[in-house]
Amino acid sequence: MQQPEQLMLSEHSIIAELETAVRSGSSEKRVNTLRQVTTLFLHDGERLSEEQIQVFDNVLCMLVSRVEARARAELSKCLALIDYAPIDVIQRLARDDEIAVAESVLKHSTRLTENTLVEVASTKGQAHLMAISGRAHLTEAVTDIIVDRGERSVLRKLATNATARFSEDGYSGMLARAEDDDELTELIGLRVDLPPKHLRDLLRRATETVRTKLMAQASPELQQEIQRVLKTFTDAARAETGLSARDFALAEEAVKRMKGLNELNDAAIGWFAEARRFSEIAAALGLLNNVPTELMAKVLEGPRADLVLIPCRSAGIGWSAVAKILRFRPVKHGIDPETLRLAEKDYSRLSLDTAQRTVRFWMVHNKVGK
Repeated sequence: MQQPEQLMLSEHSIIAELETAVRSGSSEKRVNTLRQVTTLFLHDGERLSEEQIQVFDNVLCMLVSRVEARARAELSKCLALIDYAPIDVIQRLARDDEIAVAESVLKHSTRLTENTLVEVASTKGQAHLMAISGRAHLTEAVTDIIVDRGERSVLRKLATNATARFSEDGYSGMLARAEDDDELTELIGLRVDLPPKHLRDLLRRATETVRTKLMAQASPELQQEIQRVLKTFTDAARAETGLSARDFALAEEAVKRMKGLNELNDAAIGWFAEARRFSEIAAALGLLNNVPTELMAKVLEGPRADLVLIPCRSAGIGWSAVAKILRFRPVKHGIDPETLRLAEKDYSRLSLDTAQRTVRFWMVHNKVGK
């Protein structure tokens, strides 16, 4: 194999010779030629100019188009960590349909252009997206595409990438995709660059379990911010329902203890209703639906009896107990027999899935809807 200086002086003749050898040679010979050129570049490439590197680039691009995937993957691993690797062959390797070929350069190569990353993220499969998701310093243009196209495992990987940058739309998309994924919600919540607006949205959507995990894993600064945001939710809910003077702590502790003893059943809830202990009923519905007690108190004390059916169905409460809640709930005008009869029919038709989705909607939007 010629020295670099000779290669520079006779670029066209070398390429012509290689092309002849590649066309007429065996697969093994082509692979050996690729390895020889790669070895020569790795040995001397660091002291070459960009113009000289371009000669190697031309040679390598011609060779990779004529060797099998195994040899291309070998080249990808050799060049992925080289900061002066030939640019064109790196782009070609990144675009390879075979993930074994593309993976190393997608993960590590600093010579990949943003345009190539955008192209690969837009056109290739989940394995390629997974490889890209872990690379350092991803731009918003790339993460926007991954958020739009990536499957759950890809998004979780992207969420753990501390150096990836997200646009407003990107973060909004991540939160939307995390709607039914507690693990993804938790990973997003631990990002130090999550804007306050999106942290509030995430905590509003998050289950109590996720909130607890976030508090346990967050930095002291993030813990303070989480506590501050959660307090605003509680204050807003109490102000909206006029319950600012009520302390649900004792009721919540009581129903939590009952649940632990398997005593939080229909009979207990029915007894609470007859005894007009609606703090305990609100706490029970909150616990069983994994939502704030204040939200359930708002439903119980609101003017619409039909809304009470939704958290009761979502919690799996039987009609006998629900009927007692409707008859004794603390409102100005009690329910009449005909309305109660219609409510029983509505309750039998209300599906568990619909009820649970509706309660989740209320939680996400911090608002009891229609």
